[in-house]
Amino acid sequence: MSKTNPFPNLMRAFFYEWLVEQRNASIHTVRSYRDTWRLFLRFVAQRAEKKVAMITLTDLTASEVAAFLRHTEHERGGTIGTRNCRLAAIRSFFNFVATREPASIAQCVEILNIPVKRAPISEPCYMEPAEVAAILAQPDRSTVEGLRDHALLSFLYNSGARIQEALDLCPEMIRFDSPGCVRLTGKGRKERICPLWPETVMLLKKLLERKPRAPNQRLFMNRYGEPLSASGVRFKLAGYVKAAAGIEPSLHNKHVTPHSFRHATAVHLVSAGVDVTVIRSWLGHVSLDTTNHYAKANLETKRKALEQVSPLATAVHPPSWKRDASLLAWLDTL
Repeated sequence: MSKTNPFPNLMRAFFYEWLVEQRNASIHTVRSYRDTWRLFLRFVAQRAEKKVAMITLTDLTASEVAAFLRHTEHERGGTIGTRNCRLAAIRSFFNFVATREPASIAQCVEILNIPVKRAPISEPCYMEPAEVAAILAQPDRSTVEGLRDHALLSFLYNSGARIQEALDLCPEMIRFDSPGCVRLTGKGRKERICPLWPETVMLLKKLLERKPRAPNQRLFMNRYGEPLSASGVRFKLAGYVKAAAGIEPSLHNKHVTPHSFRHATAVHLVSAGVDVTVIRSWLGHVSLDTTNHYAKANLETKRKALEQVSPLATAVHPPSWKRDASLLAWLDTL
C-alpha cells in the first residue's frame, strides 16, 4: 500500500519520527496536531465522498486546506487564532513531506504559502479585585469538591498560571515551607518559579489533608479519581461566575474563563507598580511585548499617569510666537 499511497506512512513518520523523536515535542503539541488532522481528514473525506482510509496525498491540495480553514472559522465558529493553529499543524506536516517526497514539493509549496490570518488585537478582559473575590467566595469549602475548586481558583490568581500548568500541579512541585513557591512548566517546557501567598499554601495543604496525593500525582482530581480537565474547570467556573454576578453585577458583561485569572494577575501586578520584567518572568512570557500589553489594558495605571501631567491651561507665559506682534517677524528669527 505504501507504493501506491505513501500518505499513511508519511503521517506515521511525521508523528513518531519527526515530532516525538527528532523534535521532542510536548504531549500537548502532539495532541493539538492530532486533533487538527482528525478534523482535516474527516473534512476532506466528506467532500470527496470517500473513507478516510482511502485518502491519498494528492487529495490534500492547497484549495482543500483553504476550504478547511474557512470551515473552521465560519462554520465551526472557531476564532482566527484557532484557524491559525490548525494551519500551523498542517504546514508542519507538509514541510516534513517536502523532505521525504521530492515529487510533491510543488504541492507542499502551495500549502506552505497559505498565509497566517491577522486578527484584531483586543485588550484582554480582566477582572477587578472585587470581582475575583466574589468568585472565590462561591465554592463551598466544607466539601472536598468546593475546597478543591477554591484552592484551584486561588492558585490560578496567585500564580498567574495557565490552566494546564495548574492542572499538571503535583505536590513535589510545591515548596510548603516559608517562603512558599511553586515550580511551573510552561510553553516550550520552560520552567519558572512563582511565589505563593501563605493563604494559598494553606489551602493546598488543607486539600492534601482531605485528599492525600503521592509526590508525583496530580493535585486536582475529579470525583472519579481522574485528573481534572480544562473543560471541567470551565464548566464549574461558569456556575461560580453566575452566582458571583449577584454580588458584582459587572460580571454579567464579562466572559470569564480560567485564563481570565491570569489576565487579572498581570493587570493587578502592573497596577501595584511591579516592574514589567518581573511580571514577564512571573507569567513566563517569551517577549516583553506580551507583558506590555497588560500595562496598556490597565485603566487605573493610565489615570495615574494622566494625573502626573500638568494641563496645558496652567501655563503662565504665552508661547513666544503669541508674544511677537508680527508672526512673520517671529518666523524670521528661526
